[in-house]
Amino acid sequence: MNFLLRMLTWWNSQTLNTQFHTWRHGKKVGEDDQGNIFYESRDGKRRWVIYNGETEASRISPDWHGWLHHTWSETPAERPLVHKSWQKPHAENPTGTPAAYLPAGSMRRTEPAQRRDYDAWSPE
Repeated sequence: MNFLLRMLTWWNSQTLNTQFHTWRHGKKVGEDDQGNIFYESRDGKRRWVIYNGETEASRISPDWHGWLHHTWSETPAERPLVHKSWQKPHAENPTGTPAAYLPAGSMRRTEPAQRRDYDAWSPE
């Protein structure tokens, strides 16, 4: 079943064609803390990632994102970014999950919104 999924779907890690292309033209340059593996073409012009699990772009940390988009030439393993004390650690995008932000008045909230910024009009 896993073979069939890899053959027909791209959102379950990598397809067979991607695996063949990576084996033939890529060289592994590093891996992040989530298990995503980063590759570069042998001539150094192309860079790509093979996700460990679901293909979700927000799972890539800013360190590796900069390397993927040729912002800097060194990988985070070779030259880690300096992080400020006020910076939060990288987190996935929670949109569409139970952890998503729901503002007051949202239809997806379970409790009704309590408005206190105006007084409702009532006829005399």
